[in-house]
Amino acid sequence: MFALDIAAHTGPWRNRHPAEKALLALGLLICAVALPAWPGALLSGGAAAVLLAAARVPLVVVLRAARVPLLFVVTSTVPLLVSMPAPARLAIDPASLPVAAQTAGRSVAALTCLLLFTATTPLSDVLPRLHRLGIPPAVTEVAALTYRMLFLLVESVRAVRQAQAARLGFRTWRITYRSLAGQAGAVFVRAMHRARRLEEGLAVRGYTGSLAVQVAAHRVSVPFVAATTTLLGAIVAFSAGLVSPW
Repeated sequence: MFALDIAAHTGPWRNRHPAEKALLALGLLICAVALPAWPGALLSGGAAAVLLAAARVPLVVVLRAARVPLLFVVTSTVPLLVSMPAPARLAIDPASLPVAAQTAGRSVAALTCLLLFTATTPLSDVLPRLHRLGIPPAVTEVAALTYRMLFLLVESVRAVRQAQAARLGFRTWRITYRSLAGQAGAVFVRAMHRARRLEEGLAVRGYTGSLAVQVAAHRVSVPFVAATTTLLGAIVAFSAGLVSPW
């Protein structure tokens, strides 16, 4: 399993209702995007970071999951600092610093809020409950099967790579390229074989277009919802109090 999935399945918030965590994380996300970057995004991102620590999500797991999105944030923010006052000439525009800082701050805060939800809520708890929101069953079932196939593909890639490394398949660049091509072909064949077996298994079990999944019953905690509403209201009120009307 991926590190975020392990944290979600083993964390102390595992038995909380997904709606509670969705209200908290998505509420903070809306505050980070809709409120002014200062102090709305800062407060929302800071609250999400504190709640990640309260949920006992390891910092290493959070940083590992955030490194690629953070790289995207950096590469997207740098062009905001650059201007072209003359042909074939690039320069740093000091007037763009506030815009770049606000964009980066909102992005990091929104990323932290999303990590709060993904690191505390297993996908297996979310997908079956989407039917109540009007999501077609076919969409959620395809998402669940795709999610399951990801683990099988990662395991296949790891097994093929270990076998190639044991045969000295990465000694030179030429051999490495050949090994990568063989790895892609082997993984594709394994994926097709597993997909065919999955289709045959569903047909044998009388698949009629809907997968019956048992969902664990979780009660909504009224104190948790009240604390979440209070936190979101405090962030909105504090942000509105510090922002100048002009």
